[in-house]
Amino acid sequence: MPNNSPVKTLFTTCFALVAFAGNSILCRLALGEGAIDASNFTVIRLFSGAVALLVVLRLFGEKSGSSSKGSWGATWMLFIYASTFSFAYTFLDTGTGALILFGAVQLTMVTIAVVSGDRLHLSEWVGVGVAFAGFVYLVLPKVSTPSITGFVLMTTAGVSWGVYTLMGRGSKNPLSDTTYNFTRTIPLVVVMGLFFIQNADLSQKGVLLAVLSGALASGIGYAIWYVALGGLSATLAAVAQLSVPLMAAWGGVVFVSETVSFHFILSAVMILGGIALVVLGRRYFVNPPVLIKSED
Repeated sequence: MPNNSPVKTLFTTCFALVAFAGNSILCRLALGEGAIDASNFTVIRLFSGAVALLVVLRLFGEKSGSSSKGSWGATWMLFIYASTFSFAYTFLDTGTGALILFGAVQLTMVTIAVVSGDRLHLSEWVGVGVAFAGFVYLVLPKVSTPSITGFVLMTTAGVSWGVYTLMGRGSKNPLSDTTYNFTRTIPLVVVMGLFFIQNADLSQKGVLLAVLSGALASGIGYAIWYVALGGLSATLAAVAQLSVPLMAAWGGVVFVSETVSFHFILSAVMILGGIALVVLGRRYFVNPPVLIKSED
């Protein structure tokens, strides 16, 4: 696994999480308001991501030809996540969908990390618990009883995204890997698009939102996320994503002039405090700094 510098890891993680928050807003505007059907949103999102990444790889990628090219396993996880996420949105409201999605992501990533031998310090477990409790508190007022179909689809999306993330922790060339993962989804989305062609429901607004979601928030955002993963533990990568709904909510405060409530502030303190506990627990208890004594 590549070792990123702390500054690079912090910068790329923040960039990726902001992209994820932007993607959440774009998906809500497109699917939540019925501007486009779930199938075509997925098709355009993944195709746009592939095109954008191919252009970036052409301009900035390695010229040696030795770049890694992702894997079909990661491609399938990406496709399953994107498609089930889109269809789940047609059955669930935003708060319920977020709770199921991020709950599945946390459970998947932390479980796989522990099973793989990543022993967590008590402070990390507490951090995960506090951050998740803050996340639940944030979305709880918007949660309703989910349909079985929506629950299964969003849980599948969360598990798939968790696995896709973990598969990227060993990426030696995040841009190349992400590009090829996206381009391999093209035949899959073409088949899906043809299968659901009778249910097509497009609008100019919906297409634009899907393109922005795919090219910027997903394509570029996921490539940056793969870069960030080189410096994150699996547990920290999982819990850090709980800040995404918080960022999306903060976007409402900044751009839509929503009020900053006590509920929002307490949620933010719990989520960010929990993430800090995971970071500090890993830094000072799991991987404590080595003090080198100078010889007289």
